[in-house]
Amino acid sequence: MSYKSYEQSLRAAKYILQMRPVFNGDALFSDETENYVSPMEPKPGDTVTIRFRTGRDNVDTVYLISGPLKKQMDLERHEEFFDYYVTQIQLGEEALRYFFEIKSGKMHCFYNKMGVTRDLSDSRAFSIQPGFSTPDWAKGAVMYQIYTDRFFNGDESNDVLDNEYIYIKEGTRRVTDWGKRPAAMGVREFYGGDLEGVRQKLDYLKELGVDVIYFNPLFVSPSNHKYDIQDYDYIDPHIGKIVMDEGALLPSWAKDNMQATRYINRVTRKENLEASNQLFIRLVEEIHSRGMKVILDGVFNHCGSFNKWMDRERIYENQPGYEKGAYVSADSPYRTFFHFTNEHEWPYNEYYDGWWGHDTLPKLNYENSSKLVDYILEIARKWVSPPYNVDGWRLDVAADLGLSNEYNHKFWKMFRKTVKAANPNALILAEHYGDPAAWLRGDEWDTVMNYDAFMEPLTWFFTGMEKHSDDYQEGQFGNADSFIGTMRYHMASFMAPSQQVAMNELSNHDHSRFLTRTNHRVGRMDHFDYDAASDGVNPAVMREAVVMQMTWPGAPTVYYGDEAGVCGFTDPDNRRTYPWGHEDTQMLEFHREIIALHKAHPVFTGGSLQFLMGDYNCLAYGRFDAREKMVVVFNNNGEDRDLTIKVWPAEVEANQKLRRIFFTDGAGYTTEPEEYQADQGELRLHMPPTSAMVLMAVPNGEKTEKQTKI
Repeated sequence: MSYKSYEQSLRAAKYILQMRPVFNGDALFSDETENYVSPMEPKPGDTVTIRFRTGRDNVDTVYLISGPLKKQMDLERHEEFFDYYVTQIQLGEEALRYFFEIKSGKMHCFYNKMGVTRDLSDSRAFSIQPGFSTPDWAKGAVMYQIYTDRFFNGDESNDVLDNEYIYIKEGTRRVTDWGKRPAAMGVREFYGGDLEGVRQKLDYLKELGVDVIYFNPLFVSPSNHKYDIQDYDYIDPHIGKIVMDEGALLPSWAKDNMQATRYINRVTRKENLEASNQLFIRLVEEIHSRGMKVILDGVFNHCGSFNKWMDRERIYENQPGYEKGAYVSADSPYRTFFHFTNEHEWPYNEYYDGWWGHDTLPKLNYENSSKLVDYILEIARKWVSPPYNVDGWRLDVAADLGLSNEYNHKFWKMFRKTVKAANPNALILAEHYGDPAAWLRGDEWDTVMNYDAFMEPLTWFFTGMEKHSDDYQEGQFGNADSFIGTMRYHMASFMAPSQQVAMNELSNHDHSRFLTRTNHRVGRMDHFDYDAASDGVNPAVMREAVVMQMTWPGAPTVYYGDEAGVCGFTDPDNRRTYPWGHEDTQMLEFHREIIALHKAHPVFTGGSLQFLMGDYNCLAYGRFDAREKMVVVFNNNGEDRDLTIKVWPAEVEANQKLRRIFFTDGAGYTTEPEEYQADQGELRLHMPPTSAMVLMAVPNGEKTEKQTKI
């Protein structure tokens, strides 16, 4: 080769290198939704198609790596900004865990659920479990949590009466002022909310847009929260139906419940118990007739000291049709249901294990009682089967059940088989704090109450507050990097079927009301007066949070009264009554509109999620699938912001128009459309203080509204 020819070749090579786009890590993307895994919920033996996205003409090779398997993926198609690579894998019985390797010239990197990464641990790999699916009705479903005693009193004849019985050393109290603040030790005061009250408000819930009603416990129990179950076989007549109402209230001199004959008859007479179950059957039928579902709260880690198996209160001891409780007699058929630490104290043996040491909450002794296991599994089957036909279980403190981690997993595997055999479309949703991945492998729970990957990161970002209002951290307030990193990390614990049904709450019965967190007051109700929970709150911040709730993957869950502007510190203050006739009407109408938006766009249920921008108190992400491309933007600052957002990673075209379909700020909210023009895949927005905006990419050729000038 001549020197001239060599020089020409060198110049040509340099030109080619200059023309090749710089490696674009932002274009790399895959997830487990139907956009990138098809079918998303395969069966053993199925062949799945897996896709990976790169920048157009930007990489040389993409590999799928699963254990020893390293498979080169084929280029499937080009689009404006992207190339899509594809491969197919035939599944067996075991989970397929995989990640991607990308090569571009001398550069190569890996991609898993955290994005571009060097962490190739199994816990952050993509995962497909053959045979695992979650109910379609629960994917993206709008849930509504009802704490029954505080929702609506539809039948005063079943109200708990003053001094009807003793609970934790004091007599019960009937509250006649519906707006009264819950007392600090409010477990023994009752406002009278009941299932008839729920029935009377079903049209309200339907109009709100509710798909699923999740009830806090409904079974017979002496407390208003009912997490100390007395009888798993029956709905409590105090929220159900009392047809035989005989006996006396507790005498003033009584120190125990032996003389509480009114209470004993109400909760032990089969006429009342059966009537209450029949009322519940009719209620579920009415709920189903409106196209809604029902989830019950299952408290199976512990029961209550009033429970007929224990009978520490001795209310069953002399009642016909009941066996002796384990507290009463060493010969009780339920003795093995509990662990007694002193075997020489009968009758009336008070030495038993309680959950966290509480003698009102006897710990159930599954490992040493096959009869208990069979009984609870029958309860699990019974309520999801005819004639009750409940649609799922929420499992209280589910990781605490049993005495060991090994047994815990064994039990929940049995529970799943039992429930799914009785009702394959039943949802199994667990309360859990921390990493749930060990229970979300397809053979135990369907999903969890989503604290780590929703409620907590969202609360820190929008308010800087801990979810109990126990702490304020300025460094977390508006920290977009922390929010994005935390969400990515914790969402990696979910397979897509679990993520799409995860219970995404802002508030519930265990934590402060979200609206109260917006005032940045640290403390609980014993530190402040009643009005402190609502002083200085910022409804605009709550509206921002609800916009995120309704556009985030999962099942957005409204805690009763949040939609009406109810405030409150952590429990029991968060259990205030629904303010019928005193609602924040703007907040209520806002909820109706944003719920309608969520339900109108399937992309919010099944679409991919990608972060587009993060800055102090500012955040943007995309939700996209083959049909729709959405961009959701937040300015949580107290001042205006001009933002530039890369929208092309959400698969918005270079110069596509985007239509604003929802907007909220300090003044309120609107669904009036405005249109914006992307410029080479970027969007410039002016965002007022404490505002949120939802934009939808307008398909090319569709008639557009008036374009907003920036």
